[in-house]
Amino acid sequence: MPSLSARDRFVEYVSKAIDAKRLIKLTLGGPTGKQEHLQNVFVRPVALQEGPRLKFVYRSATQDVTKNVTSEEGVARVAALLETDFRNGHLFATDENITLEQRETRSPLLKVERATVVRPPPVAPAHDRVKHRPIEPKAAPWLHSLGVTDAQGAVCKGMEAKFRQINKFVEILQGLVADAGLAVPGADGRARALRLVDMGCGKGYLTFAAYDWLRGHGWPAADVLGLEARPDLVVLTARVAAEHGLAGLRFRHGTIADTDVGTPDVLVALHACDTATDDAIARGVKAGAALIVVAPCCHKELRAQLKSPPGMAGALKHGILRERYAEFVTDALRAALLEWAGYESRVFEFVSAEHTARNLMIAAVKRRPPGDAAAGERVRELASLHGIKHQRLVEALGFELPG
Repeated sequence: MPSLSARDRFVEYVSKAIDAKRLIKLTLGGPTGKQEHLQNVFVRPVALQEGPRLKFVYRSATQDVTKNVTSEEGVARVAALLETDFRNGHLFATDENITLEQRETRSPLLKVERATVVRPPPVAPAHDRVKHRPIEPKAAPWLHSLGVTDAQGAVCKGMEAKFRQINKFVEILQGLVADAGLAVPGADGRARALRLVDMGCGKGYLTFAAYDWLRGHGWPAADVLGLEARPDLVVLTARVAAEHGLAGLRFRHGTIADTDVGTPDVLVALHACDTATDDAIARGVKAGAALIVVAPCCHKELRAQLKSPPGMAGALKHGILRERYAEFVTDALRAALLEWAGYESRVFEFVSAEHTARNLMIAAVKRRPPGDAAAGERVRELASLHGIKHQRLVEALGFELPG
């Protein structure tokens, strides 16, 4: 009977370690290049509701892909990967380390080393973890008053996307607040007071969420104001805040363009329609807000004056493409204007497009005095390229476009 190859013996060691629950981890390396970008595969035992599984993480230059498989399928995958995609394997078990090197010019090497200290049997990490969300439905009774959850704290049917949006917003906000330097403790060891204004807050889902998170995470003196032009929504949100004793959370009737909101540390305007987003940004810049967060909506202002750049006329004759191009130009202009005004701006996806088409967010952190020359030149280049002679935020900030 022919003896097993070094590779087959290594796979046998892997199979025995798995069966005896001695596997700690397995690494495959030395890619052959047959799968472009694939660099390593890492294997660990995990515990799922359906039973023990092997977690395979396929690491490439651009992303990690995870697959959970049974022990039998896992051994087969290891054998196949070592045959075609990887030259080397390193098995870590409770009592031994085993290394396989499949060398191009020499015979394969299989090295078995007994562990100097026997490791305890691995406890497979629970892969089905309970998600820890910034806003937990049962701990936020205001969600029920706003129609997001039922009386037992379960998310209502049809409100799942809204609940995900609420938590995603808070996740983003907590990172941005720290990045803006607003979470630095004062001399007494406590975070200083913080003022947040949500302009065009609607039914207040995200206003309540911001207040809830700030008050629960080191901001006992947080003052949150929601501004809304529809009186019925102001009455509703103010009543809910009062019912739940949320001192420091206020709602006021008014428009973004005309209401003086003082000097907020954080200014938020999500889904303010068309130039209302520009009005909100201008308010934040003029108030010297440390953080400005907007999610633009309904980009209508530039469509009529938009000039097709060279080579783009054929594409932009289609209405839907011209509409989306206007969105791109408008938000690129806003980001550049914020840079000119002394902010570091970032443009990214707020929530997945499957939940809402209005999913772009612009976040700007105050970094320096206004008047950045390079950013100003980018604004002028954008405007000149697309034939833009006037734009709401340009005028509100007193920026001069080329004639």
